[in-house]
Amino acid sequence: MEIKLDPSRDDLPLMANTSHMLVKHYVLDLEVDFESRIIEGTIVLFFEDGSRFRKQTSSTKETCQLASNKAYKFRTPELCHIPVTNARTTFNVGYSDFVICDKGEEDTSDKDGNHDNQEQASGISSSKYCCDTENHGREDFLLVLDCCDLSVLKVEEVDVAAVPGIEKFIRPSKLTTVSEELRNEIVHELVTLPAVHWRKQLDYFVRCSQAPSCGELFFDTDTWSLQIRKTGAQTATDFPHAIRISYKTKPEGQSVTWTSDQSGRPCVYTMGSPINNRALFPCQEPPVAMSTWQATVRAAASFVVLMSGENSAKPTQLHEGCSSWHYYVTMPMPASTFTIAVGCWTEVVPKKWSSNDLMIERPFPLSETDCRYVGVCSHMEYPCRFQNAAATTQKVIPHRVFAPGCLKGVCQEILLRLLPPCLSAAHSVLGSHPFSRLDILIVPANFSSLGMASPHIIFLSQSTLTGRSHLCGPRLCHEIAHTWFGLAIGARDWTEEWLSEGFATHLEDVFWAEAQQLAPHDAEEQRELRACLRWHRLRDELRNSPEEMQVLRPSKEKTGHVSDSGASVVKHGLNPEKNFMQVHYLKGYFLLRFLARRLGDKTYFSFLRKFVHKFHGQLILSQDFLQMLLENIPEEKRPDLSVENIFQDWLESSGIPKPLQGARPPGADCGLVRRVDAEVTKWMRLNQRPRKRRRREEEEVFEKLLPDQLVLLLEHLLEEKTLSRPTLQTLQRTYCLHEQDAEVRHRWCELIVKHKYRSAYRHVEQFLQEDQAMGVYLYGELMVSEDARQQQLARRCFELVKEQMDRSSVEVVAEMLF
Repeated sequence: MEIKLDPSRDDLPLMANTSHMLVKHYVLDLEVDFESRIIEGTIVLFFEDGSRFRKQTSSTKETCQLASNKAYKFRTPELCHIPVTNARTTFNVGYSDFVICDKGEEDTSDKDGNHDNQEQASGISSSKYCCDTENHGREDFLLVLDCCDLSVLKVEEVDVAAVPGIEKFIRPSKLTTVSEELRNEIVHELVTLPAVHWRKQLDYFVRCSQAPSCGELFFDTDTWSLQIRKTGAQTATDFPHAIRISYKTKPEGQSVTWTSDQSGRPCVYTMGSPINNRALFPCQEPPVAMSTWQATVRAAASFVVLMSGENSAKPTQLHEGCSSWHYYVTMPMPASTFTIAVGCWTEVVPKKWSSNDLMIERPFPLSETDCRYVGVCSHMEYPCRFQNAAATTQKVIPHRVFAPGCLKGVCQEILLRLLPPCLSAAHSVLGSHPFSRLDILIVPANFSSLGMASPHIIFLSQSTLTGRSHLCGPRLCHEIAHTWFGLAIGARDWTEEWLSEGFATHLEDVFWAEAQQLAPHDAEEQRELRACLRWHRLRDELRNSPEEMQVLRPSKEKTGHVSDSGASVVKHGLNPEKNFMQVHYLKGYFLLRFLARRLGDKTYFSFLRKFVHKFHGQLILSQDFLQMLLENIPEEKRPDLSVENIFQDWLESSGIPKPLQGARPPGADCGLVRRVDAEVTKWMRLNQRPRKRRRREEEEVFEKLLPDQLVLLLEHLLEEKTLSRPTLQTLQRTYCLHEQDAEVRHRWCELIVKHKYRSAYRHVEQFLQEDQAMGVYLYGELMVSEDARQQQLARRCFELVKEQMDRSSVEVVAEMLF
């Protein structure tokens, strides 16, 4: 199957030809420069070709074309010196320009190129190309990597055969002559070392990454990819399996966010969205390209470097004013999960743990000899914690919290105390933690989400820290749930986001109730209240979003399909509105809630542990989960349940899922919800009372409400056509709304805007500046009112924060304002 890579404005292309060559390991050597806002250095990629990791089902002749009607133009420098950071060798290579194109195809290198003759690139619109005349009509293999907004300086083959001691990986009979075949055989032996030798493997990866070059390779870039070829290498088997790319990022690259933290200090972090990490390093973005990595990052000594890594790295001083940090992972994961954050972070340590606080367990090192295998896993081989007997009983993994200095106190008070019970709760529900440790970082105010989970590190928005634990606890549980669903178990097709977000949303309530040690009745009440809130949000979202964006499996029967080369597109992957939609969270949540009720909680969560044990370390599609689940549902409980029915009713249709239509709404029998309904009635009575009787308002006694109840109360009040100014004043005074968590304050701001409550406009301004992840659609509410003062407020706030906001947010808000 070939997919024509001519994506519309909203579709994200995944260009890497992973069916031909697959990255198994990355070694990054980078330097962070805050003055130029550039990350520069090298990345070495170690490959296996297709014949190593899949059965051959077609001709043995490799092809590298993606379906397209346009063609490449390659250019190479004439006698060009290219200084490269940390390069072990520098080459002066003179080549004649050569062109690979269809007749009549214009050279667009000056128009679309990412860099000039000093930084080789030209505009390339596809990867279908004609033969090089110097190659006498034969096609050379073309390696395609995902790449965007990078200045690629040089690409070279790495002479791994020159590494001292490398001969132990090769049989003596093969050591007679150094050749491409020998070098590729060395890489093969290295990437396939048994997991028990992971430490030796990482050591040799580093040694090989520092080996000299044995020749530069032709390369070129277009908007979305980097293409590399070697003259005479006609198949993936012949192509170099270890290549080094010297490059630097661009300040405007969408994978990297340069900003200031809440203390006004410079920092940088990678969001990996919406274009994932291709503007951080050349890589293979398709999820199937699961790899390990290690990285050395240099920065000024005043900065702390955090990264997706199994080790709690400590700085090494290189010279005065400069430090180096090294991280690694041994569990293969997609390149999109790699995350880095560099800033003047402060490690937050507890003031003093009381005897009532859950103790933090001491870390235990994963050595090459202490793995006691307790089961067989289905994933590719790596040092798996599910096979480590000690890991299975470790309820609380080692963890650290980092934040700007100004937030140290609130992190000590809230976040540090929440982490142990939340981690322990997750373990009690799902079993072994897939990762050995966890860092939490409070990211700058411009972070476009409440949280993001990556291997070994979670980013949390500062908005989660307001209102004590009521927002922070559930959100922390949500991100911890991604450790299992989203990271340890990934979606094979990124359009099936519900496999990550739906599961995390469903599990956050379960984890949070367990972390609070609630009695069963109280836990059920809390879950029903939150289900009621999500029902309100789902209905609102479905009313205000395009139908095509409401489908959880938009590619339907083509889900998981790729072209023969491995390339594909992610439907709606570049639509800026998608980042602010919650349909895949909410519909996925209600599907899992529906299935759990059919099966019964006890049986469902027992099944979920089995599912995790079977599929951890792997990529899945919806049917993998659904088929295994249905096998565990007794026949009498699933007369109308099948994978096909669930696809049709839940995953491939827009609007309210069919099984929810006509059913009693969530929370109908919940005492916490009924209490809110009673309070709404009181507020309506107060609002309808004549002005002259306002002095008797003390006759109305309002109950104290939980934060989630307050959110529901305000949502009901938002449905009222008018609320008087005295009612709003009393509402604010009764619940101290401006001091509540961000979810409550967001609804309060909506009420302020709807009723033009001018004396509280300062609360809206504060929210738009400090809670940017949640405030985007408030701009729309301010503009829709067509009130000059509100529109002026919106534009003033946008001017204050737009330079710091992420690009998707800026695009969405600007469309609202102008």
